[in-house]
Amino acid sequence: MSNLIVQGKDLYINNEPIQLISGAIHYFRVVPEYWEDRLLKLKACGFNCVETYVPWNLHEPKEGEFNFEGIANIEEFIRTAERVGLHVIVRPSPYICAEWEFGGLPSWLLADSNMRFRSFYEPYLEKVDNYYDVLLKKLVPLLQTNGGPIIAMQIENEYGSFGNDKQYLNYIKDSMIKRGIDVLLFTSDGPTDSMLQGGSVEGVLATVNFGSRPKEAFDKLQEYFPNTPNIVMEYWNGWFDHWGEAHHERDPGETAATFEEMLQRGDSVNFYMFHGGTNFGFYNGANFDKVHQPTVTSYDYDCPISETGDITPKFHAVREAIAKHKDIGELVLPEPIPKMNYGQVTMSQSVALLEALDMISNPIKRANPDTMEKLGQDYGFTLYRTFLQGPKEESELTIQEVRDRALVFVNHQYKGVIDRWDNHTLSFAVPKEGVQLDIVVENTGRINYGPMMNDPKGITEGVRFERQFLFDWTMYPLPMDNLQQLTFKEGRTDVTGPAFYKGTFHVDEIGDTFVELPGWVKGFVVINGFNIGRYWEVGPQETLYLPGPLLTKGDNEIIVFELHETTQTEITLIDTHKLG
Repeated sequence: MSNLIVQGKDLYINNEPIQLISGAIHYFRVVPEYWEDRLLKLKACGFNCVETYVPWNLHEPKEGEFNFEGIANIEEFIRTAERVGLHVIVRPSPYICAEWEFGGLPSWLLADSNMRFRSFYEPYLEKVDNYYDVLLKKLVPLLQTNGGPIIAMQIENEYGSFGNDKQYLNYIKDSMIKRGIDVLLFTSDGPTDSMLQGGSVEGVLATVNFGSRPKEAFDKLQEYFPNTPNIVMEYWNGWFDHWGEAHHERDPGETAATFEEMLQRGDSVNFYMFHGGTNFGFYNGANFDKVHQPTVTSYDYDCPISETGDITPKFHAVREAIAKHKDIGELVLPEPIPKMNYGQVTMSQSVALLEALDMISNPIKRANPDTMEKLGQDYGFTLYRTFLQGPKEESELTIQEVRDRALVFVNHQYKGVIDRWDNHTLSFAVPKEGVQLDIVVENTGRINYGPMMNDPKGITEGVRFERQFLFDWTMYPLPMDNLQQLTFKEGRTDVTGPAFYKGTFHVDEIGDTFVELPGWVKGFVVINGFNIGRYWEVGPQETLYLPGPLLTKGDNEIIVFELHETTQTEITLIDTHKLG
């Protein structure tokens, strides 16, 4: 098969003109058992291509340690797309944005306070090279030039929204070419002067990203690149949610009408997203617009295919638009996946976090409180402990600066929250005998977009009582990836403060289900050792999606980590997703 090539304003494969109708599906947001189901639905909607990002932090979680198993098996995802009969576009930029933790950059970069990412800074480029040595070797056999389905790959991502370092962009381009990437290369940016100026690279196809007004966007693209194909690499047909905001929805008819306007003109379109999936574990990112805005666990995105794989009205509206222009045959869909109501689960065992510290953490002693990254920690929580000598009159405790949210305990008694939003100090007095101060800090998601991305977590500077900085800290990293080491006890009579709760439930027939936690405040849920994500009573998301493949026939274990006091003894597994 010959390559995807550009001739004037047109794209060709095998000397035949092609209009790319592509949809984004991120393998890392979908359990592998469902990849084929989601790709078949993309194909059934009339699409001819799938696009995916590649998150560096998933594939190199610790520097020099690589992961391509399970949900990280990108090669298998691409082969599945090929079997289904789809072309594949891959975006393996070091940075992806994607509302994903730190925009896909690995947090261990931030252990070096001097690190300058996304620029021609050699210590950063060295890390990228080490990653590309491993990643690109896996993708080369899957390129169209080698008989595979990958027709195009992206250099960096929306770089014009961040900077204008052409030396860096050319370095990334050359890094890909010299490792055997010989398919069509492209950039994608917003349709503005500064974004197209900053993000495009000479000799590389430029594409644009937008959610509406395609004519204006493509006019701007043509202004910079006359006689180039009109390609929207991200047609935003929905949107994502932050905690504490309303759930986003976009009218299916309006989405389809904008899409049809592009179809009629022969533009190539990549839906962002076609199927959003889930920010499992602690992989949600955050935005920063005057304040830190963490993204919810669900990445439903109000797509043609819902988070749970369901066909939506948007799917039908989009398919009808394609059917007016292409012969896409009858609608044939895979068997629907059953939704199960497994009922209430009693969380019959518990252990308080302060009791569990030595089970799941190795303490680190230092004079100053250090960030998570300097403690060798990526995600989760860190407990900072010191002793305050007494007596001291009532004064304010200040954390300089907390990222992102801290619970403060004095002699194991909860005093309140200090966070990076509204709650900056709290006050207490210290008796003559002194007190133990414990501060539990949560990383709610590193910033994934914009100028504030240098976002180390934990305590970034220090802690003051009145004007005096406090020293001599013991720190307990709590990445929460080793909960099998916990020893639980029956009941919960004497459990106070942050705690782990465990229950079991029996499954005869496996299907998808949803975890509902009425009366629980904030935390995360682990099913059979797999972290399905965070919950928070501020909403909008009210249930967590639990895909059937994470369950086994027979007994299943559920662990809930709750940061605040709860009187609840049960959670419920229902058959309805509640996104707010």
